[in-house]
Amino acid sequence: MGKFTIIGERIHCISPVIRAAMEAMDPAPILKRAKEQLDAGAVYLDVNIGPAEKNGSELMKWAVKLLQDNCDNVPLCLDTSNKKAIEAGISVYNNAKGKPIINSADAGDRLSNIDLAAANGAICIALCAKQGVPSDNDERMAYCQEMLEHGMELGMEAEDLWFDPLFLVIKGMQDKQAQVLDFIRQLRDMGFNSTGGLSNVSNMMPKLIRPIMDSTMVAMAINNGLTSAIVNPCDRRLMETIKSADIIMNNSLYADSYLEI
Repeated sequence: MGKFTIIGERIHCISPVIRAAMEAMDPAPILKRAKEQLDAGAVYLDVNIGPAEKNGSELMKWAVKLLQDNCDNVPLCLDTSNKKAIEAGISVYNNAKGKPIINSADAGDRLSNIDLAAANGAICIALCAKQGVPSDNDERMAYCQEMLEHGMELGMEAEDLWFDPLFLVIKGMQDKQAQVLDFIRQLRDMGFNSTGGLSNVSNMMPKLIRPIMDSTMVAMAINNGLTSAIVNPCDRRLMETIKSADIIMNNSLYADSYLEI
């Protein structure tokens, strides 16, 4: 297990500021969010343009070029349900600092995103689900195996499939959290990379509580073998927890200044 990989989630069309910037192709708000996340410790930046049915290819190309040209070829996670937009983004992508990540495939309608990753030398986030929430970890593992076999048949390396256990909202699914942690441990024991949208767990909680819950969950998940997460790197409590966990797991060398690194 190597150093934890932080994927910054804040370039997302759900944000009114980012949505307006994408519609106008205004670089300033997007570059501001990118710099904030990179300064806070993000390794990858997730670029979520939504379905982008009208101009997805043009928009994703523009976003990839904008971010990589201005942020020293920062590696990106291309996040959209528009496959042509992902292909367009990859066509202008510079992999000097890391392969592109496709976010995401599943064992159902999005299985072909693994084909897209295999054809383009990309990493693919593989959500261990087909339709809705898996009923248990046996079901998660069946989907995991199905996607792994599919990717390997296409020539992918297992390390380029980052399995997502599907982090669940605590409010309404509190009894499922231990199950998710157990599945992460199973993935670790099999030698697989794992990731996911960790902030889902605190969805609908008060703003004051969310950083507490997210940082606790990430510490427990890292202890069980989580290798990456899609998070808000500008959440200071969360980042302090991740950096401290990397020290304790012996993935980073301790220095008194480790929180500033």
